[in-house]
Amino acid sequence: MTERVAGVRLAPYTTLGLGGAARAFVAAGSAEEIVELVAEADRAGEPVLVLGGGSNLVVSDEGFDGLVVRVASRGVEIDGGRVTAQAGEDWDSLVERTVAEGRSGVECLSGIPGLVGSTPIQNVGAYGQDVSQTIIAVRVYDRRSGEVRDLAARECGFAYRHSAFKEDLGRHVVLAVTYELAAGTSAGDALSGPIAYRELALRLGVALGDRVPLARARAAVLELRAGKGMVLDAADPDTRSAGSFFTNPILTGGQAAELELRAPGFPRWDMPDGTVKVPAAWLIENAGFPKGYRRGPARISTKHTLAMTNPELSASTEELLDLAREVRDGVLEKFGVTLVNEPVMVGTRL
Repeated sequence: MTERVAGVRLAPYTTLGLGGAARAFVAAGSAEEIVELVAEADRAGEPVLVLGGGSNLVVSDEGFDGLVVRVASRGVEIDGGRVTAQAGEDWDSLVERTVAEGRSGVECLSGIPGLVGSTPIQNVGAYGQDVSQTIIAVRVYDRRSGEVRDLAARECGFAYRHSAFKEDLGRHVVLAVTYELAAGTSAGDALSGPIAYRELALRLGVALGDRVPLARARAAVLELRAGKGMVLDAADPDTRSAGSFFTNPILTGGQAAELELRAPGFPRWDMPDGTVKVPAAWLIENAGFPKGYRRGPARISTKHTLAMTNPELSASTEELLDLAREVRDGVLEKFGVTLVNEPVMVGTRL
């Protein structure tokens, strides 16, 4: 088993570049090692943080007073359209491979940073796709029962940017994920799923519901994400973020009617269940927080108002959260809508 190291700073392991030191840190190279490390710590009553790509994490300035298990398990098995990837596989590398091999279903999730293991927890989604549309099973270690289990998709409680894993955060450690993708007759002929997001359809010059070659869909998504600072790039300070910091609020009919009184004609997506989804980026910008808005060393991205950034890697966690709190409170005051953070908070809260 890999040796533990004391006092490892967590900031370099997060895309925000924030976070103090871990009391103990170890990289786990296999699912078996992940289970062994977590189970051993649980028996000893030691706090555990399972760390993936750090792209959806805000770690306190005090760090983590326990064991950090860095997920480094690798391996991909493909059988037709069925793709099983270990939790430590890089997500975008997996998407790139499936597109190159003519398997559709995750092409619009190109460019999202992080590891495979985080995708079911957040129900990762973008540009009209989310992983709940393709996940058929998630292998987990259940820390409560001490068992390794295979959960069917219906047991994962998937909803918009949400899953059952978030309701009992930390109970289940994701070890591997199986996706069912549509396998084309050949990589060159394979088409994307129906384009379901207006911005992407406009970039591609097609109508909603049309299909395009897989590689073309992936390229367009990467272009859109890069234009918003949402593709990791060491040369771009706007990518020193946790991606979208707030989820798009979903309002009841009554809440939407109240917002209409404050902001007539506000942009909205009417959902099948009668609720209304509102773009958080619009709320933020129209509450007086434009792109590039700064509070000390932390700022809103110059490309996208949903991202809180640490551009010079000089901010503290609390300084970045002070900016996020200012934005949240400003939106609540003007629109009566409470924004909810998407990143997971470790040792701190918004």
